[in-house]
Amino acid sequence: MSSGVTVHDDCIEQYNTTLKLGKKIKYMIFCLNQDNTEIIVEKVSESKDYEEFLADLPKTECRWAVYDLEFEKPGGGIRQKIVFYSWAPDDAKIKAKMVFASSKDALRRSLVGISVEIQGTDYDEVAYEAVLDKANKGA
Repeated sequence: MSSGVTVHDDCIEQYNTTLKLGKKIKYMIFCLNQDNTEIIVEKVSESKDYEEFLADLPKTECRWAVYDLEFEKPGGGIRQKIVFYSWAPDDAKIKAKMVFASSKDALRRSLVGISVEIQGTDYDEVAYEAVLDKANKGA
């Protein structure tokens, strides 16, 4: 089911040029505009601090995010995977969660090169160890 929400061109442009190819930023956070008609970039960051990334996910509002995860594979070798997050905390409003869930595919399909997808409703589900475990399974 689609909500009719569109993805602003800036989302795709910044993702491709500054995160995926340019490696100038570590993560991006996306949200809906005030009218709930378009997905826009809310924040970009160069910070490599995963805890800072988690702190940027609001406790009571839905967001999408992409994070350029760099990790060492057991047995050696550095890997990089782009992780897509659907953040819908338990305390978010029901209507917001519904619009958010039905709009996710529009953004997800626009961002080419995603390796891992994480759905989080609380911080335990998006903790570094949980994400690393999922990334390692496909590495």
